[in-house]
Amino acid sequence: MYYNEYHGRRLSALGFGAMRLPVIDGNDAVIDETEAERLIDKAYEEGVNYFDTAWGYHAGNSEIVVGKALKKHPRDSFYLSTKFPGYDVNNFGKVEEIFEKQLEKCQTDYFDFYFLHNVTELNIDRYLDDDKYHTFSYLLEQRKKGRIKHLGFSCHGNLNTMRRFLDKYGDHMEFGMIQMNFVDYEFQDARKKAEMLNERNIPIWVMEPLRGGMLAKIPEEGLKKLDELRPGIKPVEWAFRFVQSVPGVTMILSGMSKMSQMMENISIFDEKKPLNEKEKEVLTGIAKGMVSGKIVPCTSCKYCLTHCPKGLDIPSFMSHYNETSFTGGGFISAMFIMSLPKDKMPSACIGCRSCEKVCPQGIKISETIKELDSMTAGTVKAMSGQ
Repeated sequence: MYYNEYHGRRLSALGFGAMRLPVIDGNDAVIDETEAERLIDKAYEEGVNYFDTAWGYHAGNSEIVVGKALKKHPRDSFYLSTKFPGYDVNNFGKVEEIFEKQLEKCQTDYFDFYFLHNVTELNIDRYLDDDKYHTFSYLLEQRKKGRIKHLGFSCHGNLNTMRRFLDKYGDHMEFGMIQMNFVDYEFQDARKKAEMLNERNIPIWVMEPLRGGMLAKIPEEGLKKLDELRPGIKPVEWAFRFVQSVPGVTMILSGMSKMSQMMENISIFDEKKPLNEKEKEVLTGIAKGMVSGKIVPCTSCKYCLTHCPKGLDIPSFMSHYNETSFTGGGFISAMFIMSLPKDKMPSACIGCRSCEKVCPQGIKISETIKELDSMTAGTVKAMSGQ
């Protein structure tokens, strides 16, 4: 295991993410505690010293299981992180109650790393309204008291949302976590987000380096190209080596639910082997091929905006259509849609096709918006409790 220096601490470059612990009978809320503890113990034994959980993982049970598993080890021999659950806007105003409960669940007196979690279009205004909700000020006070050693944030929002957050709180953020992998480097603007963090000298934490396991497979044609560069390297290693190559990356989190999976990851992090420019170029080219055919070619020229009688944010709809289509679902687009007034949601499109007359890419915009609405409706309904 290789380590990265961080404020005098040696952090294992690979962090154990506890969002995908082994479960019983496919029920995400029922963790197989015996197997989860075996995984955590083995990771610790192999040199992983960073363990990441969160309030909402496994229906609230991840923090309990992780805290119990780590309790047997000396507290100063590992680093524990968790997060304020800003993904649910109903949690704003409850930061003290939640934080105290997290300490109890994790059986600890302090957190080494704590996140203002999942900054998105849905919750950015609540995060920024500290006079009303006191989220940031309370957590800053806990850092002063030593109950939080390092305070940072994670972001699934767009570039502008992340910029708004950093413009207000950036001077206080000690790390920032973004979704980054060789597909999302351009597809989700991870490159620009990484550049934004580097410009502010904020160390980068990486989530979803394998995109939930999606990147454990690479099309055969792409693998042949990669094999010419580094013979015998598996897709998982290519994915990890890519994020290792990005300047500013300090921590790479991976959710590991199987012993074989975890040991493969640990072996990859035995040493750092970043990609050269040619290798990165080939891998990002493969990424473009993986998303082609599943996305619309919107360039965000914004010509459509002045031709929409409803004033809809069509470029954002196209971007979220691409995300949902490629991923096959997920919560990112649903959270964006939930942040909009009802008359600005995709469902407000009247199908007049005025936008299509000026689209230089010839996109069938009204059909795409209708499909986005259909693809996200179920998730939006579930997340809004309807």
